[in-house]
Amino acid sequence: MSVLVVANPAAGTYTPEMSEAVVRRIAGVGAAVELAVTERPGHAHKLAFAVGERGGPALVVSIGGDGTAHDVMTGLYEGAPAERRVPLLVLPFGTGNSFYREIWSDRPWQEALESALSRPRVRRVDLARVAETDGLALLGASSGLAAQTLVTARSVADTGRARYEEALARTVEAFRPYPGRVTVDGEVVHAGPTVSVGVGGGRHRGGRFMLLPRSVMDDGLLDVCVAGTALPLPELLRLCRDGSHVGGPGVVYARGRRVVVERTDGEPLVFEYDGDLLPGAAARYTLDVDPHALPVLAP
Repeated sequence: MSVLVVANPAAGTYTPEMSEAVVRRIAGVGAAVELAVTERPGHAHKLAFAVGERGGPALVVSIGGDGTAHDVMTGLYEGAPAERRVPLLVLPFGTGNSFYREIWSDRPWQEALESALSRPRVRRVDLARVAETDGLALLGASSGLAAQTLVTARSVADTGRARYEEALARTVEAFRPYPGRVTVDGEVVHAGPTVSVGVGGGRHRGGRFMLLPRSVMDDGLLDVCVAGTALPLPELLRLCRDGSHVGGPGVVYARGRRVVVERTDGEPLVFEYDGDLLPGAAARYTLDVDPHALPVLAP
C-alpha cells in the first residue's frame, strides 16, 4: 500500500512533530508513505486532485482541521469518478475537528490511526452541493448565529476549540435574529425570525455543539435544524451541547434531499459551509445531497 499524507502547517493545533509521528507509524506497517506539507491556500486540493488524476496512493491522510479535510475532500472528489476515489483518513490537528469527531468520536488520534492501519473499514459518506456556488460541503452548512460566529472568530487569537467558544461568546452579545425561510423538498418548514439554521452532514459543528443530533452521514439525506426565537439564546446554546434542543420550543427538525435557506428581507444572508463564509450578497442558498460520494476510513 502507498499513502499520501497531506499536512497543513496553518491548522490550529498542528506541529511538525505530529506529522512526523504519523509518517513513522504508517511506514512502520510497511507502507510507502509520502508527506506533502501545504504551502498556500488551495494546495491541499491540488495534491488530492492529482491522486485521482494520475493514480498512485491507495489512501490519503489529512493532517489539519475541518478546512484541510474539506480541501482534500474536494480534490479527491473532482480528481476521479466515484468508482476510483481513494479513501480519506482525517486526523485532528485543527480548531474544531468536527469531522474527525463525527467519525472517530473523541478518541486520541493515535488510536484512530492504529485502527485505520490494522482494521481498515471504508464508509461512503454523503456530501452536500451548494447550487449557487457549485461548492461541496463535507460537514454541512449554516446561517445565523453559527455562521456569524465565524465572522467574529477572525479576530480571536485563541487556538483549538477555545477559539470558537470565545468567538461565540462575543457574537451572542450583539446577535440579532434575521427574517428567514427554510424549505425542505419543496415544503416550507420554517418562516419567521431565525436564530440559526444547520444543514448537513455531520452532527457536530465547532467541535462542541451537536446541532444535528439525528444526522447519519451515509443515509442519503440532509438533516436540517432551524431554531427560532422561542428559546433564549443562553438556553439554546446550553441545549445544543448535547443535542437536547431538538424538540424544544421554536426548534424544527427535518430531513430531505434538497434544502433552501433564505433571508426574506432582501439583505445578504450570512452563510457558510465547512467553515468557509461566502462573500457574496445572496439572500438564498440551495443545498442538494450527493449520496455516498466520498469513501473515508472509519472504525
